[in-house]
Amino acid sequence: MILDILNATPGWAAQRDAAGLDEMAVAQIMEEATKLAEEVLKPVGDTADAQHCRVENGRVITPEGYKEAYQTLAENGWILADMDPDFGGMGLPIPLVLAANMPFEGAAQPFLMASGSSRAGSHLLAERAPELAAEWCPKVAEGAWTITICISEPDAGSDVGRIRTKATLNDDGSYAISGTKCWISFGDHDMAARIGHLCLARTGTLEEGTRGLSLFLVPNDEGIFVERIEEKLGLAGSPTCVLRFEGAKGTLIGEPGRGLSQLFTMIELMRLQVGGQGAGLAQECARLARSYAQDRKQGGSPKASPVPIIQHPDVQRQLLALDAQAAIATALMFEASVSVQAGKAGDADMTTYAAFLLPLAKTFCGEGASESASGAIQVLGGAGYTREWPAERYYRDARILTIYEGTTGMQGQDFLIRRVLNDERKGLKLFADRVRASEAGVALRVLERLEALTDQIDGQDMSKVMAAADGYLRAGWCAVSAYLAERLVAQGGDLAEAGRFWLATVEARMGVAEAQVAYGLS
Repeated sequence: MILDILNATPGWAAQRDAAGLDEMAVAQIMEEATKLAEEVLKPVGDTADAQHCRVENGRVITPEGYKEAYQTLAENGWILADMDPDFGGMGLPIPLVLAANMPFEGAAQPFLMASGSSRAGSHLLAERAPELAAEWCPKVAEGAWTITICISEPDAGSDVGRIRTKATLNDDGSYAISGTKCWISFGDHDMAARIGHLCLARTGTLEEGTRGLSLFLVPNDEGIFVERIEEKLGLAGSPTCVLRFEGAKGTLIGEPGRGLSQLFTMIELMRLQVGGQGAGLAQECARLARSYAQDRKQGGSPKASPVPIIQHPDVQRQLLALDAQAAIATALMFEASVSVQAGKAGDADMTTYAAFLLPLAKTFCGEGASESASGAIQVLGGAGYTREWPAERYYRDARILTIYEGTTGMQGQDFLIRRVLNDERKGLKLFADRVRASEAGVALRVLERLEALTDQIDGQDMSKVMAAADGYLRAGWCAVSAYLAERLVAQGGDLAEAGRFWLATVEARMGVAEAQVAYGLS
């Protein structure tokens, strides 16, 4: 399914050819990735949920097998697979790396968060601080060092303008970083020798808000202490750290006061990663449910042996819903990642289109993963509610996806205000051109309703616009998902059935989104 959807994504074939790959090479890469997921990552995913992470003598101890699995990931080139070989990467296109990571995420989502932030951080260094990248990226690629994103504080989560962590200039040109940071995934661990924190800290006054923030690379060599790791609903295998910085030595990246804009490269890739996590989990939930339904025997004529529950029409309906969710999430992630890749190659329109898609990818692959985990539990019945099966773990792990890297409310406001209204609807127009060129019936009808909704919102009081943002985000998803579902239908086979299932209700869901907008504007 992954390769079928990838190959049908506009623009992918040209990117594959430009990387010197053909369909056979891509298939071989995916085969190796799937093998690694099954043989190496799935066992540590299972173990980690039982063992958790813990703090001993001020350091985080990860579950059994983590160190070895991380080194295996590095030895196979996956940590920086899409980076230039000069930085230790393999130069693979972003969509292919995303494709390979989907089975990884399904196998061990919490574990993959260490390599995910390390990859995003390495891209940021390569773009913003080449000298630091030359030192750090090869070490990250070989699994010796890792990188975190270090933004939130106890009193400054999404409201980054209230960050208080202070950066003071030292005589040698470095900075002393002091303050407390929280929600830091793999902020400390025992899988690698050194951890670099890409940390937002204040070089200006508190009254300057975000304009007083600068970005630093702060290694954990000294002056950084683990106060605790969070006890969470899920992600037991990912240590979420509270870190205290006491004069830790940091190197300024870029210009003082431009920290948030410097961090954008990393945030973009982290949000793309979250969407990939959701798609990977949705695929795994669909696979698990179908496998169980083929083996579990229940019902049928009392005069005969019980039949596999996959023969029951209602179970078939549930499995089709899971297949559709997985397929549509996968299609969205490839649409977004191909656009990101094209934008990095210099296509300004694709940069705009990617910015339009990313809030949708982050939000609805996350919501889709939660729905898929819940659906898998339903297919498994009572067994799904027990820890004998991983469905309940997927349910707990998936819940974070609509929270970290920007909550759904933030994504809605970003989508409506920044990506549509403030950007003169450029991304929406690019999307509309694609829909109209495809001559897709349902998608065109939903698009026209989205355009009418945009006209209705444009020019309204900002408080009403913000109240309507979540509904508009969902309306945008209805339009984009209908376009992607029409593409699935055109592919035939099981994907076509999944696409038709999705399209059967998308116009009704658009009505709900329109009602949410209307209420917000009232």
